[in-house]
Amino acid sequence: MEESVIREIYKLKTERNAVILAHSYQPPEIQDIADHVDDSLQLSRIAASADASVIVFCGVRFMAETAHILAPDKTVLLPEPKAGCPLADCIDVPSLRSIQAAFPNSLTVLYVNSPAEVKAESYACCTSANAFEVVESVPSDSVIFAPDRNLGMFISRRSDKEIHVWNGACRTHALADIQDIKKHIEEWPDAELLVHPETSPEIWELADAILGTGGMIRHIGSSRATRFIIGTEEGMVYKLKTLYPDRKFIAAGKIYCPNMKVTTLPKILDSLRNLEPVVLLDPAIREKAYAAVARMTEITG
Repeated sequence: MEESVIREIYKLKTERNAVILAHSYQPPEIQDIADHVDDSLQLSRIAASADASVIVFCGVRFMAETAHILAPDKTVLLPEPKAGCPLADCIDVPSLRSIQAAFPNSLTVLYVNSPAEVKAESYACCTSANAFEVVESVPSDSVIFAPDRNLGMFISRRSDKEIHVWNGACRTHALADIQDIKKHIEEWPDAELLVHPETSPEIWELADAILGTGGMIRHIGSSRATRFIIGTEEGMVYKLKTLYPDRKFIAAGKIYCPNMKVTTLPKILDSLRNLEPVVLLDPAIREKAYAAVARMTEITG
């Protein structure tokens, strides 16, 4: 059954002039059929530049919204429309405007894990890959950073700017357990521990490197280590095993995002058949958000 579904997906993809984008946290079978598997920043760039009429985004809603912001002339499909992000849901426009009123001389850098209407109220967006570089590029000495507090604190440790950090967090990365990680370090004492900046600061202290998913890929490519403990959503382990079959990887614990796992092959097939569900934003919001998202794609972490 799965093979026939995959064949039909490939057939319709060609007929629809579609490209399938998948985040590195997606299930293995979704990563396997995608044209591109990467982090949010790279997928945003691909969405904007792809020679395709249809973008099938295998991820969560804010990612598909970002693709639509950058490529409004293309049909952006989100195979599972209920694939949300609790981190993105923890901030809204009135809340952001409130902190902006409290710090009127600060420009806002918004993590891409956020709703489109909040992006529209921001100076620039960023991903974990380029958050520090984006903050440093902002033409103000004071910055509001939202919504992830751990990523904001990570940047504030490196930047001389005054950073006002919103108190939001990723539920998935909060599952990273320090005792689980210490156990893996004991079992693999020669391994490098790579953790995502959305994990807690106490976990950073154990890490060999604190990196977004794209940064992890690049780091492993240049590392002499042969074993790695991966402190981010467990789907990343499959991506790394695919890229580096000569290395060994283990997840740092049960770091599992249910929203990243709701996309299925039959849902992708239905999406291509019906060209639904389409992600569409109010044109006024999309146009306001474009400048902030474009700044994100222009800066490399």
